[in-house]
Amino acid sequence: MRTHPDACPGAVELHAAADGGLARIRVPGGTLSAAQWDVVRTAAVELGSGSLELTSRANLQIRGLPDGVELGARLRSAGLLPSGTHERIRNIIAAPLEDNQPLVDALDTALCADPSLASLPGRFLVTVGASVSGLGGDFGLVDDVLLLAGTDTGVRVQDPVDAVVTAARLFQELRGSAWRLSEVDDGVRKITEHFGTTDAPRITPAVTPVAPSPATPGVPLGRLDAQLLPGIPVRLTPWRSLIVPAGTDTSGLITDPASPWHGVSACTGRPGCAKSLSDVRADARAWLGTPHSLPVHWSGCSRRCGRPAGDVIEFVATGDGYEELR
Repeated sequence: MRTHPDACPGAVELHAAADGGLARIRVPGGTLSAAQWDVVRTAAVELGSGSLELTSRANLQIRGLPDGVELGARLRSAGLLPSGTHERIRNIIAAPLEDNQPLVDALDTALCADPSLASLPGRFLVTVGASVSGLGGDFGLVDDVLLLAGTDTGVRVQDPVDAVVTAARLFQELRGSAWRLSEVDDGVRKITEHFGTTDAPRITPAVTPVAPSPATPGVPLGRLDAQLLPGIPVRLTPWRSLIVPAGTDTSGLITDPASPWHGVSACTGRPGCAKSLSDVRADARAWLGTPHSLPVHWSGCSRRCGRPAGDVIEFVATGDGYEELR
């Protein structure tokens, strides 16, 4: 059981990193209009370090901020901060190649409208769609299937928005100090009993990454120069890539599925993170080109921040090299 409070950063309540304030901007469903994208890019240039970090939950981070006041004001004006009280729980990952943003928006609105859900942990996660169903959401929707802690227990729903809100309320009542439904003793069973089950065939949650292409470029190590891609709508994916309009200039991004950058990720590492034991980004670049059969993630310490879901080769800094985990 957790013994300390969840300290996930938000867009206003920043994390004090070694390189300044760190803001995490939740983007439910990953969809940003051209105007919203430009607001975030400009804020990174004018207020922060000049780069944007893409996270494994299809959110954005800005580093090097003095505080969150001006950033918060800009995000509110762009419609990217609709609720100050619920801001950190707006974690909804959607299958990026599906037409699901209206459902995501309805979920986001309903979750933010319930005052009792404001104190859910910042790790709370909802997934929408088959290709992201294996990303370990507390609750997941695939058609009429309601996944619980990433598992199909047989719950089928007619109103997906109401079902997720109801399940989130139950989780809040049951969780104690737990951050995730999977950590709650008997939590999945109790929520399953509340809804009841059917004899419908069970589905197997999956993770289906979007392959890099000119329309779905990847971002090397998840860090994007905020000067790039001006004036276009984007959709973020949980694989640190983007979906952009056809014909977009994607110079400097990963567009070739055979690129050595494909499937390689890393935490911030030194000098941005005081807890890191190594400059993992530099080490990952030096390693680049080494054959590997699985995605590879580099971590600067045992917390292993930013690790992708699924089967991953991990290099975890120990202070005296790296430990390889599989």
